[in-house]
Amino acid sequence: MINYTSLYFVGAGGIGMSALVRYFLAKGYKVAGYDKTPSELTENLISEGAEIFYEESAELIPPYCRDPHTTLVVRTPAVPETHEGLSFFRENRFTIIKRAELLGLITRTTKGLCFAGTHGKTTTSSMAAHIFHQSHIGCNAFLGGILKNYNSNLMLSDESPYSIIEADEYDRSFHHLSPYMAVITATDPDHLDIYGTREAYLESFSHFTSLIRPGGCLVMHKGIAALPRVGKDVKVYEYSGFEKSDFYAKNIRIGNGQIIFDFVTPKEIIADVSLGVPVKINIENGIAAMAIAWLNGVTAKEIRNAMATFGGAKRRFDFWLKTDKHILIDDYAHHPDEIRASIQSVRALYPDKKISAIFQPHLYTRTRDFANEFANALSLLDELILLEIYPARELPIEGITSQIIFDKVTCKKKELCEKKMLLEKIKGRNFEVLITLGAGDIDRFLPDIKAILATE
Repeated sequence: MINYTSLYFVGAGGIGMSALVRYFLAKGYKVAGYDKTPSELTENLISEGAEIFYEESAELIPPYCRDPHTTLVVRTPAVPETHEGLSFFRENRFTIIKRAELLGLITRTTKGLCFAGTHGKTTTSSMAAHIFHQSHIGCNAFLGGILKNYNSNLMLSDESPYSIIEADEYDRSFHHLSPYMAVITATDPDHLDIYGTREAYLESFSHFTSLIRPGGCLVMHKGIAALPRVGKDVKVYEYSGFEKSDFYAKNIRIGNGQIIFDFVTPKEIIADVSLGVPVKINIENGIAAMAIAWLNGVTAKEIRNAMATFGGAKRRFDFWLKTDKHILIDDYAHHPDEIRASIQSVRALYPDKKISAIFQPHLYTRTRDFANEFANALSLLDELILLEIYPARELPIEGITSQIIFDKVTCKKKELCEKKMLLEKIKGRNFEVLITLGAGDIDRFLPDIKAILATE
């Protein structure tokens, strides 16, 4: 696919980048890269054959990655321009591309099924990948989460023409893709540090839909704000979890830890679909995933079996502990609408229990832009522990701290907590259902939180 013998990934440990590292290792390329800190994911990449370094020094770049004619450099926007390795590659005239550009090359040589949206895209694309993988069709898949069924964010098939890709709207990355078919799950404004306005954000989705290839189709959530802009030979379908649409659910049954429904398509009804991860929000996610599978010839039996065996993606409504006394759930939710949906899903599952959460805001700009919306969503809790902002790629903004969310939260019990004091803070608390929320590093506390709850 590319005329190089090796690749160097700057930011190799990111969830999206690591899938590409694995892909090119599997294809026989030499692969090396940099990441800021060691993690389970980077250690797994090393065990699979990649060389990963945790210092910026250009001297650590291996010999097989020092020739611009044989090495392609792939970078993530999260790494600053001042990175020493990037400077070396620029000064020596290497070709440097973004992760999304590399995914774009893959979509141009395969039938790319691209899943976009403010939220829901990781779970929905993961469901679709599992359905295709378990079917007679198969797929390659590049995902934004680790699927529990496979303990990986990559699936490979030498025979399938399909590639399932999570299409990220950050930095307009999804504009590099060339979808055969596309899904849009939601267009609630986000990343206003990049887009500036709601209108510009919505326009980016309209541009994304214009990239769908002739003969393909768009499957979009009914009622979303973005207006599709597609070619004449591109079909447009709508889906919904609960309203009549081209694809939707009816005869929904929730109880005894199960969610079962009938999947309605334009031509048939697939009865008694059971969700392997039985939370209400996954009804809509499942409808979108099954719609794409059905449109590409996956059989009703294959769809039904795959949905029942889907184990979920790590950090997406991920159960860590289930006992008579304590339930611990981890969720990557970091946008107000995601948080609201997560809390409401927990309420539906456990209507008689106290719902508590630890929330770590992600990014100063997102906190600034959506402080009111965060506070409204978090006020649905019985109890909140609010951590300091996880900055990720950003520098601090004067006056923007977790306090501006905290002051507006109205739940019965709330407190601010420094991250370093979190484990002490939760000891001896009578948590019934505890959710950890956020896209930062809160997940690193989960083994210790689980241990504390399990002994109480």
